[in-house]
Amino acid sequence: MASTLRKTALHASTLTAAIAHTTATALDSTTVVVDDAQISTATELIGDSARLVQVGQVTEVASVVSDNTDGKTVSIVVASSALIKLIPVLRDLAQRKRPVVLHVATNSADDITNVLAVRDSGCAVLRSSSPQQTIDFVVVATLVAKKLGVPFIHCFSEAMAPVDVQTYEPVAEQADFAAFFEKEDEEALKHSQGETTHAAVAEAMSLFDSGYVPVAYVGAADANVVYVTFGAVLGAETVGAAGVVQVSLLRPLSTAAIVEKLPATVKRLVAFEQVIRQPTAWGPLLFDLAAVLHSSEWEAQGGGKQPVLLDAVSAESPAVFAAAQVAKVTAHAAGLESPAYFNPAKLVGIARHSDEESQHRPSQLLKGLSHEQQQKRVEQIPYGQLLRDMFKERLNVANAAESRTIWGDAGQAESTPEFGFGQLAAWEQERGRLAQAVTATLRDVNVPLSPELHSGLSKWLGGRDDASVATEALGEQLGAQLAAERAAHPAVEAVYQRRARLPRRSNWLVGADEWAYDVGSSGVHHVISSGLNVNMLVLETAAYPFAAGSGRQRKKDVGLYAMNYGATYVASVAVYASYTQVLQALAEADAFPGPAVVVAYLPHSEGVFSSNYSPIEVLRQSKQAVDSGAWPLYRWDPTTEASRRFQLDSERLRRAVADFVRRENALAAAGTVEPQLDVVEATEERAATRLARKARGDVDALMGGLSGPPLLVLYASDNGNGEEAARRVARQGRRRGMAVRCVGMDAVDADELAFERTVVAVVSTAGQGEVPTNGREFFKQLQAASANLSETAFAVFGLGDSHYWPRAEDALFYNKPARDLDRRLAELGASRIDDVGLGDDQDADGWETGFASFEERLWGALNLDVVADAGEEEGPKRTDEENKLISNFLRGTIAQAIADDSTGAVDEWDGKLLKFHGTYMQDDRDLRAERMARGTEKAFSFMIRVRLPGGVATPAQWLAMDSLADTYGNGSMKITTRQTFQLHGVLKRNLRDTIRGINRGLMDTIAACGDVNRNVVASANPLQAHLQPEIVALAADLSSHLLPATSAYHEIWLDDKQVAGSAEQTSGVEEQTAPVTDHEPLYGPTYLPRKFKIAIAIPPENDVDVVAYDLGLIAILDEQQRTIVGYNVMVGGGMGMTHNNRATYPRLASCLGFVTKDAVLAVAEAVLLVQRDHGDRTNRKHARLKYTVDDHGMPWWRAQVEARMGASLEEPRAYEFARNGDRYGWVATTPGLNNFTMFVQNGRVVNLPGRPLKDALAAVARNHKGNFRLTCNGHLIVADVRDEDVPAMSALLASHGLDNLDYSALRLHSMACVALPTCGLAMAESERYLPRLIDLLDAVIDSAGLRNDAIVIRMTGCPNGCARPYNAEIAFVGKAPGAYNLYLGGSHSGERLNKLYRETVTEDQILELLTPLIKQYALERLPAEHFGDFVIRKNIIKETREGKDFHD
Repeated sequence: MASTLRKTALHASTLTAAIAHTTATALDSTTVVVDDAQISTATELIGDSARLVQVGQVTEVASVVSDNTDGKTVSIVVASSALIKLIPVLRDLAQRKRPVVLHVATNSADDITNVLAVRDSGCAVLRSSSPQQTIDFVVVATLVAKKLGVPFIHCFSEAMAPVDVQTYEPVAEQADFAAFFEKEDEEALKHSQGETTHAAVAEAMSLFDSGYVPVAYVGAADANVVYVTFGAVLGAETVGAAGVVQVSLLRPLSTAAIVEKLPATVKRLVAFEQVIRQPTAWGPLLFDLAAVLHSSEWEAQGGGKQPVLLDAVSAESPAVFAAAQVAKVTAHAAGLESPAYFNPAKLVGIARHSDEESQHRPSQLLKGLSHEQQQKRVEQIPYGQLLRDMFKERLNVANAAESRTIWGDAGQAESTPEFGFGQLAAWEQERGRLAQAVTATLRDVNVPLSPELHSGLSKWLGGRDDASVATEALGEQLGAQLAAERAAHPAVEAVYQRRARLPRRSNWLVGADEWAYDVGSSGVHHVISSGLNVNMLVLETAAYPFAAGSGRQRKKDVGLYAMNYGATYVASVAVYASYTQVLQALAEADAFPGPAVVVAYLPHSEGVFSSNYSPIEVLRQSKQAVDSGAWPLYRWDPTTEASRRFQLDSERLRRAVADFVRRENALAAAGTVEPQLDVVEATEERAATRLARKARGDVDALMGGLSGPPLLVLYASDNGNGEEAARRVARQGRRRGMAVRCVGMDAVDADELAFERTVVAVVSTAGQGEVPTNGREFFKQLQAASANLSETAFAVFGLGDSHYWPRAEDALFYNKPARDLDRRLAELGASRIDDVGLGDDQDADGWETGFASFEERLWGALNLDVVADAGEEEGPKRTDEENKLISNFLRGTIAQAIADDSTGAVDEWDGKLLKFHGTYMQDDRDLRAERMARGTEKAFSFMIRVRLPGGVATPAQWLAMDSLADTYGNGSMKITTRQTFQLHGVLKRNLRDTIRGINRGLMDTIAACGDVNRNVVASANPLQAHLQPEIVALAADLSSHLLPATSAYHEIWLDDKQVAGSAEQTSGVEEQTAPVTDHEPLYGPTYLPRKFKIAIAIPPENDVDVVAYDLGLIAILDEQQRTIVGYNVMVGGGMGMTHNNRATYPRLASCLGFVTKDAVLAVAEAVLLVQRDHGDRTNRKHARLKYTVDDHGMPWWRAQVEARMGASLEEPRAYEFARNGDRYGWVATTPGLNNFTMFVQNGRVVNLPGRPLKDALAAVARNHKGNFRLTCNGHLIVADVRDEDVPAMSALLASHGLDNLDYSALRLHSMACVALPTCGLAMAESERYLPRLIDLLDAVIDSAGLRNDAIVIRMTGCPNGCARPYNAEIAFVGKAPGAYNLYLGGSHSGERLNKLYRETVTEDQILELLTPLIKQYALERLPAEHFGDFVIRKNIIKETREGKDFHD
């Protein structure tokens, strides 16, 4: 199919400029140009790109990438010479799967060599060969990087002249590109990451009309000689009778693709390479071809006789060879009968100077060896070449590899490490004296120094150990200045005499494995114990496999010895196994501020200088030694953070090293809560672990007396439903005599499934078709698994919601993890017991409906009956009502649970009871995956909520909560949307002390949560300020009157002793000496069906959102607005609902009637009792009072309430609300008193950099003589400030920045719930995200001229409605990470529900939707018209008249 990509012509001064233009405009990437790359930043680049970032140093690249948190790709234009410095960055990008593309100009063999040096960094490596292909491959690399999170290195040839190319219109607007991202790769589960990347690159290349493929073949179909090139183009007319495999995608290298392209007739396989400065005897491409010929793919296509491997290496690109020259090379290759290395450029007479042999002559020659013989030996020591290439003029080798001291007679003193160490130690000590002399010179005011010399010496002193500062150039500059001023003072002369030590040298001792025979008494010990900046490179030369009698067993492991010693950098490397890792290790060793040991593998059986020495054999042995774990690749840096101290760069670890790491883990664990050192287990050890785990399961089954067939039940579940379904399967399996193991998916390695005969998996659906947290690692392993499961039978059950994503195109997300798992297990050969079962929350019984059918089919297919002695079938799961009934008036086993220090958690049933005591168990969801990967339990902690009727607290109570937050919490407090304090992060072991501390502050936590009346809220700052104390007193009376009577709270938390204040026992007895039989005269033993909330408001201020509560009391005043005569009674409000479940909805309260003040307690009790007796106790989603109102109707409710009151309600009185926000700043209240209301972002009181709010408010509390009032919008009022104290309080507030109210009215009317990371119900961010979203919306608001116009905007992380989103003018309700439902049309006074405007919108979509609406509102609104009213008047959204039509 022809491409439909929309192109646009581009003329650029350089190809680099065209690349940057394309990345910034067509691909919307952050484009980084490194100045020291010496790459032109053309003027059209700067003009066309608003996303251009220019950095001066390569070292700044990492910070630019880290700062890029918007999810977009980063394109970096950098010179090849910078790649070596970037090795640590490249590896980090690959590990973190960052979408970064480096564009590197490769115009010379030097450039190609630099690129190939980092080919094993984990990045994909792609090369283009023409200007247009360069632009196209820029697009390919960026698309794949973004889709898969794979960083790319893209090589191209800079044209060095103006270019005319076709670039592309923005890809986000083109259907072909969009389809590339939207297409779901059904085959992805089958492949490794490398295969997936290769397939994605091929797919991206297919978007173009040019026939691009990652690996192509050109030439004769029956060629005997086949060349392989990296990106270089050789046409069919050039290669003649030969063939050429052109590899554009070098990493990941597709072995299958190369094997497929090779003709069956190939006899000579030639790596045609353009590289120089090769430290190894063979070029890098040849190593890849050797691996291809030993691959399973080669064997699968018939194997046959392997072609002879040849390496044609020169500084010339294969593309410059003419047809006649290629023919000559082909003839030469055809005549070679064994692996060989040759220079094709020299062969045909086009070699340049860079192709000639190195002109470096060693300072010392071995006796009896000519220069040519010595040079040959030097070339065969790859690490010596690497040292020269890495450190150039900085290299200082005390016993140089090309000298006689290493390879000379073992008895010579010069060959010992002591000899070389003495030289280097003297150098370092002299350099230390130089530093002392410079310090003394700079400190002595009597020493006359020119400003230039003073500045230069200061610079050197501050960076003398930094090679980028203490350079040869700086040394020469200072040497010249010192020579000019040396006569001025003896101190300057002293520095001048040591000027040779100014440059930072890279000090190395290079030795062979004989140093390892007596490490303790040899100079090796002196080096690593010295603390000096000396590096050792020790070569291990024993051939693999290590024979028992080879002598290697008598050697000491120098690397392990150094790690055990302590403060020494250690690395184990093998240049023939991972070239890139060697470079990184050498660079890290050089930078380490102390001794470093690099042990390097260079195997040879007959000696590296033997005439029979074969680099191919060295390659084979190196790969085998690394693969087996006999020679692990690792790096150890004791100065880094503990979790990154040991880096394993190969897959397997030798047992001795593994034991060292485990001991370090144990030592770390002794000083910290968790071991901080991390290491990947050896492959064979992982296999042993799997077998041991399987054996333990078998033993457990036998110990349980179960001799029946085995059954493995796996589950992945975030909310517990999936785990409950899995445990039901397990229980039924045991009743049928099966040996059952029931565990979370991540507790099992995917490879273990091959040992299982029957597997049942239960998996919930998280977010947008995602796998729950405790199953993600298992799914990843299963994707990469190659196990044969032909002996395994399986069944899968999924839990999901078919309407959660209601758009037709989103149907694929419904139960996606279960369907993916079912498909993958079948692909691995497992047999289905039955079709995948699907539980749907939309069914009458939710997932239970589908599960019942699944279970029936499962046991029928397995043909297993319940065994005779199985006992009675376990009943259904305990309900919340049953839990309350058997709890012994809220005691349960809470006392035992909080005393259990084996876990930071409590069980499900005690967790539910703890809510009645004012605390919820939570865990830090930011840490779930990381802790699960470590095999530790979740980071459990508890939220504690205070019962604070009316939201009034004294300064002493504020300071008490402030102290508790630091002592036992996470250092912050939350002012809740229910007018009270919350503490987060309290550990279980600190629960009792924290609750006691709250009680000592004359507060308590009982009934702050649970199925009882909760904290009673009241208007915090009414216009009728003189009435505020009255409604606060009423709130306290209501809270006390409706408080549970159980003494369990005091027994558990206060040791059954009376505590002054509101923590009182119903009996009034201070100390009980005999058991008390509890009773609940108001609630009964099962309390209420669900929570019950009360609010009190004085119109026209509705700052409490009074109609959003189960019971709302609206104060009715006399004509003079001086006295409250009674209250309108509102019933049936509530915010919670479930996404796409029309049976659940928010509702605003309806007016039941009017009562006088003296009847308020009676009517409140009557309403509560009607709900107690008639609320739904079978379905908690239908248990709130709002549903009881709609089920029975208002006339029935009025009759019921009047009957229980023994009095009639009057008709409602008129009232009017104006707003539901807070009144900010200073307001006068009663005569002589004033209130200051401050904005607290989402109610979070915490110290942040630059804004220590918590400390500031503590300072206010220490100076305040009045009270604090917490508002239902999450803000704080410094209340009752006397007139004479206002100036001092204003100054105090200003000194801490607390008087700043210069926010947009939109922000001042915003509110968010806590959500992530602590709320277990959160589906998306809320408190942490809303401020950022308002930053973006403020720009829209400002441009529309609405900065001072209030719009109520609220956000919650789930649909339960804690921040009262459903009566806001604009609301966002979390549906999945980064996705929200957008609601519009609530009233500014909080008296009308909003309605769904758009589903599942992301940040970009939110801005796209709201920007035109806000601007339209600014232009077309009526005088004093609020935004919520406007969108209804303009028919943008339909008005919601009552809760039951919320979803219409």
